[in-house]
Amino acid sequence: MSPLQAPLRTALIGLSSSATTSWASTAHLPGLLTSAGRSKLPIVALLNSSVDAAQASIKTYGLPDSTKAFGSPDDLASDPDVDLVICNTRVDKHYETILPSVKAGKDVYVEWPIAANLNDIEELVHEAKKSGSRVAVGLQRRWAPPVVKMRELLQDPRLGQVLSADVRAFGGTNDREILPVGLKYFAQRDVGGNPITIGFGHVFDFVLSVLGELAPESVHTKMQLQRPDVRIRDPESGRIVDTIHSDVPDLLSLHGALQPSPQTATSATLSFLFRRGQPFPGTPSLSWTINCEYGEIRLVSPSGLALQASAYDEPVTIHIHWFEDDRVEDVKFEWSKEQEEVPIPARSVMRSLYAFADGKEEGDGWVSLEDAARRARQIEGFLAEWGKSQG
Repeated sequence: MSPLQAPLRTALIGLSSSATTSWASTAHLPGLLTSAGRSKLPIVALLNSSVDAAQASIKTYGLPDSTKAFGSPDDLASDPDVDLVICNTRVDKHYETILPSVKAGKDVYVEWPIAANLNDIEELVHEAKKSGSRVAVGLQRRWAPPVVKMRELLQDPRLGQVLSADVRAFGGTNDREILPVGLKYFAQRDVGGNPITIGFGHVFDFVLSVLGELAPESVHTKMQLQRPDVRIRDPESGRIVDTIHSDVPDLLSLHGALQPSPQTATSATLSFLFRRGQPFPGTPSLSWTINCEYGEIRLVSPSGLALQASAYDEPVTIHIHWFEDDRVEDVKFEWSKEQEEVPIPARSVMRSLYAFADGKEEGDGWVSLEDAARRARQIEGFLAEWGKSQG
């Protein structure tokens, strides 16, 4: 479908009044309820597990009485008064809840990961091509201000070409061996949402959005499941209520060569280590360095991997070490005035939603389904290779 002129009449899937995780209310709803959001993306409908559940959410979040309540993805897809569908359900529900709207040719914004498995992703890609549905995927961290600034810095000719880059990331879950009841599925690979696809996946994606893609034949990965027995905690009582056996690796080491480009030297190497859970005390959650000919850039996020969210418990910093005079420069970055109207977790999401609503080209503030599907295939390839090694 050709980009529609804003406003896009919007339906939210998964804005629950009782969900364990609340990305829809935390990251999506604030931007939709600003004056700009209401003009670009007016909320006209909710889809939940039932009509009653949708009506409860309409009441909980104080949405207009005219907001429609749906309990069926097919009924939502057939409503001519809905232009855009935004999906925030658990990953294994993405496919079934958005497929009818994709087939109907509606605009769709689905959070990352796209779906639980590659077969579902490939069908969504196929159906979107057939219907003309314009589909965006929530890889919005590519436009978090620290990432934008890193991209801008590499355009400075004073740094020269990229020679290598190194990433050390710790997180994906708050704890290395415990999950809350509502995130038990993070230890179940077939659900599709887990520390590798989400925790590693988001960081891997925004790093490559800055550095460029890897040469496929050069990539080597090693995964390990260090802590297969995962304890499940009831967040209300604080008690351990179950122990399950995970089939999701909790350690990933990757090495590969960046594809040659004007900003990248031949055979420039990316080294990436991801480990689930907390780092050693005093070690930042994310440390990312880019070594160039005449200087080195370092981004440090002390307390989280989500640069638009909890990483701001402590400031994210960027510095450049200039080799010639051994000087370290503190690099500043900032949110736009529009983004500052909403809480930090909603800011990058808001930017992508507004870019999508404004009809901007793919890559200008939002990630297309086909682009995100390539990333999904890449990460699934790493997991599949590890799975074969497990017998």
